[in-house]
Amino acid sequence: MPETPQQLLTRFYEAFARKDAEAMAACYHADSAFSDPVFMMLNHDETCAMWRMLVGRAQDFSLTFEVKGDDRVEWIARYTFAKTGRSVVNRVKSQFGFQDGLILAQRDGFDFYPWMRQALGLKGALRGWTRLMQGVVRKEARKSLEPFMAKHRWRFITTWKGAGG
Repeated sequence: MPETPQQLLTRFYEAFARKDAEAMAACYHADSAFSDPVFMMLNHDETCAMWRMLVGRAQDFSLTFEVKGDDRVEWIARYTFAKTGRSVVNRVKSQFGFQDGLILAQRDGFDFYPWMRQALGLKGALRGWTRLMQGVVRKEARKSLEPFMAKHRWRFITTWKGAGG
């Protein structure tokens, strides 16, 4: 019997809680797209690389989640932001679309300013509400993803091309 959307999402978030990016990648369709307030409009390979990078760097990480119907999940990640050593509690609402029993689209939403206050401290508190500062954070996140992908390109091709469908 095919997996239901709730089962797929549970499998995805259980893998996330274990920091198992490869199992997470296996939940995505090859044509998938991802977006959140920091990493905007990622394709399949970028999404898989992002999760691998984030879970690989995660310190003091814990995750709780609740599947809310066929296409929504609310989750809370607790971790130490590696760049600053600051503790973060991020409350996220995710919306999904599916194709062929896999995740085709994922849009994560969270309040960017409180995240920036926690992750960046005083700098985030003073300037985190501005579009300029948010743009800087997005640009830095993207810049960290590109060399990570370049360094691990062979692994992505051999591991994830067949994983998503």
